[in-house]
Amino acid sequence: MNSFPEREGRPNVPEKRRWWSRGRRRLTGLLAALGVLAAVFAEVEIQIEGAAGWAANLPTWRVDQHWALDLVWGGRPLTGYHVWMFLFMALVFHLLFFIHARPCVRLELRVLGSLAVFWILEDFFWFILNPAYGLARFNSRCIPWHHHWVLGVPRDYLVFLVLGGLFFRLSFRRWNPQPYPDVNSDSASGES
Repeated sequence: MNSFPEREGRPNVPEKRRWWSRGRRRLTGLLAALGVLAAVFAEVEIQIEGAAGWAANLPTWRVDQHWALDLVWGGRPLTGYHVWMFLFMALVFHLLFFIHARPCVRLELRVLGSLAVFWILEDFFWFILNPAYGLARFNSRCIPWHHHWVLGVPRDYLVFLVLGGLFFRLSFRRWNPQPYPDVNSDSASGES
């Protein structure tokens, strides 16, 4: 009897291969949803910020210089707008724990991976969809608040891509701990 009724009639595929194809489908769907969410959120930020990126013209508090900004914020100023926006999105992504899902490490890793990828996509879409920028102006000369560029993109994109990929890999990993032997079974007691 096939333990996967939805797979009846399909050739017997090894368990690991089945899991990977299912994991790829889930990851592809998740990335597509993140792309749509990031594009919509980028448009919201474009409407709020206009051409003046990184909350340059918004009435918000701002910390321009601090040693920790280079370490964790990519050298960009810390603004009240971005602190509250990042916190808001982190809470939105964790909302599923309060609506339906039971918290677990695997799901938290998937949420963290989703947040990392979301912020890369949202920032990129902000430039591409913003009439003041577009793809032609996506470079270090036209975007002064991204201080560190590597391979033609802000360094943060690569850092978040690696972190997001690691979180996704761990969250989709098949965890197969070896079960403890049943102490009540005949094989555990040495009887044959």
